[in-house]
Amino acid sequence: MKSMLSAAAVLAVPAIAQAQAINPFQGFYVGFGGGADWAIGSNPNASTWTGFAVGGKAGYDFIGPRAELEVGYGALPTTANIPGTAIINRVGQLNVMANAYYDFFPAAALTPYVGAGVGIAFVDSTTSLGSTQFAYQGMLGLAYNINDWMRFQVEGRYYGTTNPSVNTPIGNVSFQNQNVLALAGVTFKFGAPSAAEPPPPPAAPAAPSFMVFFDWDRSNLSQQALATIGQAAQVFKTKGNARITATGHTDTSGPEAYNMALSLRRANAVKDALVRNGVPAAAITVIGRGEQGLLVPTADGVREPQNRRVEIVIQ
Repeated sequence: MKSMLSAAAVLAVPAIAQAQAINPFQGFYVGFGGGADWAIGSNPNASTWTGFAVGGKAGYDFIGPRAELEVGYGALPTTANIPGTAIINRVGQLNVMANAYYDFFPAAALTPYVGAGVGIAFVDSTTSLGSTQFAYQGMLGLAYNINDWMRFQVEGRYYGTTNPSVNTPIGNVSFQNQNVLALAGVTFKFGAPSAAEPPPPPAAPAAPSFMVFFDWDRSNLSQQALATIGQAAQVFKTKGNARITATGHTDTSGPEAYNMALSLRRANAVKDALVRNGVPAAAITVIGRGEQGLLVPTADGVREPQNRRVEIVIQ
């Protein structure tokens, strides 16, 4: 009787690719598949022809190397017909294999790979799946990464075991169990990393601003203030279509109503200086805030030089 079938089919790998752009990631996967099985070698007592193999597997992909556990079942039709045994025109086999694979291009859409495995096989003999044998196999395949988590693959496999035996009317007979398989399968990978959140938009650049200061209870401009206003006018001219806001402030000394008027006089003094420096008056907005918006918080009635100011903002 020619050798028996091989173990289950499925080829698997994690899905680590998209058709053109693949983003490999480590993770667990499961797979299933099947295909055709042929015995190799010769036996003068029986013939075999094309059988089948099916199976499933679970594994972990390390991006390139991967390891998995596979369980499969297969059967070969045969001319052998041994009454009182499990071999009645067919020989079946169940196997459990530990496999190691290597994907050569894990980030490519098409990924060639090789693998090998060892395990245990339960082969039909006097009873169904009654002969326990050591099993070994080698795999060569090509996978197509459908996307990051799903993969389709085709594979050629050599599979063999130590020789099973069966009791027959003429005594105990051993037979070879070597097979070649053509398999196809699909795998699904778990734990895909979530898509990275887009970076926050860049912060809008701060509008250019300048600040001029005043003596107590005064709205006239010092030489330093005039130089600062000249700088602000130059920036305005480089921006083309822009606007200027001049906001006047006071400290907390003096009555509130008086300070509101004083802050407005200071803002208007800055506006006039800007106009003299070539800024159109229509492009300038003047605001008086009095004691509101202190640069340095103080109690009421405090003369604080940094609070006596006009802020110039160019937008």
